[in-house]
Amino acid sequence: MRPAGQPRTTASPRKIAVWTAVALVGAAGWTLLALSRGEEVSAAWMVAAALGSYAIGYRFYARFIATRVLRVDRTRATPAERLNDGVDFHPTDRRVLLGHHFAAIAGAGPLVGPVLAAQMGYLPGTIWIIVGVVFAGAVQDMVVLFFSTRRDGRSLGQMAREEIGVFGGAAALLAAFAIMIILLGVLALIIVNALAQSPWGTFSIGMTIPIALLMGFYLRVLRPGRVTEVSLIGVALLVLALVAGRWVADSSWADTFTLEPKTLVIWLVAYGFIASVLPVWTLLAPRDYLSTFMKIGTIGLLAVGVLVTLPNLKMDAVTRFAGRGDGPVFAGSLFPFVFITIACGALSGFHALISSGTTPKMVQKETQIRMIGYGSMLMESFVAVMALVAASIIDPGLYFAMNAPAGVIGDTVQSASQAVAHFGYSISPDQLAAAAQAVEEHTLLSRTGGAPTLAVGVADIFSQVFGGAGMKAFWYHFAIMFEALFILTALDAGTRVGRFMLQDMLGNLYKPFRRVSWKPGLVLCSAAVVALWGYFLWVGVHEPLGGINQLFPVFGIANQLLAAVALTVCTTLLVKSGRVKWAWITGVPLAWDAVVTLTASWQKVFSGDPKVGFFTQRAVYQDAIDAGKVLPPAKTMDDMHTVVTNSTVDGVLSAVLALLIVMVIADAARVCVRHLRNPSATRLSEAPYVKSAIVAPAGLVASKEEKAELAAAERSGP
Repeated sequence: MRPAGQPRTTASPRKIAVWTAVALVGAAGWTLLALSRGEEVSAAWMVAAALGSYAIGYRFYARFIATRVLRVDRTRATPAERLNDGVDFHPTDRRVLLGHHFAAIAGAGPLVGPVLAAQMGYLPGTIWIIVGVVFAGAVQDMVVLFFSTRRDGRSLGQMAREEIGVFGGAAALLAAFAIMIILLGVLALIIVNALAQSPWGTFSIGMTIPIALLMGFYLRVLRPGRVTEVSLIGVALLVLALVAGRWVADSSWADTFTLEPKTLVIWLVAYGFIASVLPVWTLLAPRDYLSTFMKIGTIGLLAVGVLVTLPNLKMDAVTRFAGRGDGPVFAGSLFPFVFITIACGALSGFHALISSGTTPKMVQKETQIRMIGYGSMLMESFVAVMALVAASIIDPGLYFAMNAPAGVIGDTVQSASQAVAHFGYSISPDQLAAAAQAVEEHTLLSRTGGAPTLAVGVADIFSQVFGGAGMKAFWYHFAIMFEALFILTALDAGTRVGRFMLQDMLGNLYKPFRRVSWKPGLVLCSAAVVALWGYFLWVGVHEPLGGINQLFPVFGIANQLLAAVALTVCTTLLVKSGRVKWAWITGVPLAWDAVVTLTASWQKVFSGDPKVGFFTQRAVYQDAIDAGKVLPPAKTMDDMHTVVTNSTVDGVLSAVLALLIVMVIADAARVCVRHLRNPSATRLSEAPYVKSAIVAPAGLVASKEEKAELAAAERSGP
């Protein structure tokens, strides 16, 4: 079935030829990546495999789901149109909303996860990032966005409660909110680490706030609907802010924008609260839209740089750590941990919170859900591919020297060189020193977390295309600042979504909270959310082993467990809404994600390897305490006790979250079986149909029919 009112289209010979060529390019990329044995292969083939697969997936699979499975209806009014209050519900131009949604979902995961996963080789990560997004991640985002839009923008947890039941719904609400706080705290910590002592980054990112306020006012008051105009103004000001950031860093103002971590925490908490309570058109949407230009621009230039320089992938296709599970970057075998580590680049539970948070309250037409939900996730997946490229084109010896902890490689270039040799790779002390000097860093050893490695790869490509080797330091620090901006846009949208989730939860106890724009609830819930993640962040900044650092090890698993909740809700709703024959579309990804995440949870709780199992790690450190020994990363006996506490908390939390997810899946299965036995007894919480008065295209570029419809609407007037 086509969307209501949409004309049937037929494929012309020209279109057939174009899509055949696209398929052949993608197939050629996959073939060369898969069949290379021992020899280096150009990174351009990874780009070709990704872009070819994305194009086919979006054109055919996403369209099939939108038209045949979801049956999007262009005549149906969305909650943004029906409930427009100018605060949270606001019909937003599809181009601006695409930018907001992409910026909101694209946090640390697609940048950091693939870099860490390169430890296993470039091939496993590439396969999961591309195949995973086409059949799982993008599908989840689009389907959640559709069902939330049909339910007045309900949050994921509230949809679970209403459609699965009180028992499973309560487990989903609790799990989703707890995981959300963990994710926000981790994102905030990464931002603090990136911006601390960085006047360039702090100034440039700070300037995006007044620029966004100007764009929001311009688009709302001065020149409504002039998206192209405001885009040009915003991009020009953004470029100026980036250039000025370097000027500031070299001027007498540098001290003003050189902030300590604890000061950044205060500013982040204040910003998160303000962004959560202000009307969505004033700051959140325009700022995310503005950030998207930088994100897409940088990643696009990186892709062009790869095609121009044609760097070879120096990392092995599959390393020996894939099967052994004793990698220096992170412990654990390829299955399940490469899928957990990559996270957002292929499938992310955090995305489901955005797709059931801010975005469904802003979408103009149901027909735009395919572009915004599926399309944005493909864009993020390409970011992950480019991050994997950046990590795989640098010398593997440098990669492991940067990503292995100091306890493994030591703190000198000599000890690091020797340690890397034990991993099966080679890099001399002089080469390590030269690499640091090239980007004007004192050292690159043990720069864990993935961000510095990505920055080195980006600098290597950009310096070959723009400015030569003398610009390598510039591009390195640019990439570090770019990553902080990338992540910050997920923090502000995530805080607002956390507020929606808390309001939905409290609304089950006190009905006024269900009105998301009710001022007392808006302020109280925003304050509660920022206080929660702000507390963990504050403690984590002051105590290297405490606060959010304590919860960091469960970040990846928690995110993927949340994806299991989202896919469970989607599958349940497909069954209950009469789409049983299409339930496999989310049911198959759910089965895979459940197997992966529950296996990982089991290993993190019960593994006998202290590098993997939390309780085994606890026992090792407790025995060392009893023997009066101090083990790394602890430096004092107090640190040893903190590690014991952290391991206990992480182990218990992993077990509890896994149990909650099992409860949600089991209760959803019960609901589906009950529906199949007695469909007439099923009740859906879908909002009633209201005819839409908004005329807007479904994609970025209006079709011939849509242009005629827009022209007719303009002639008829308001």
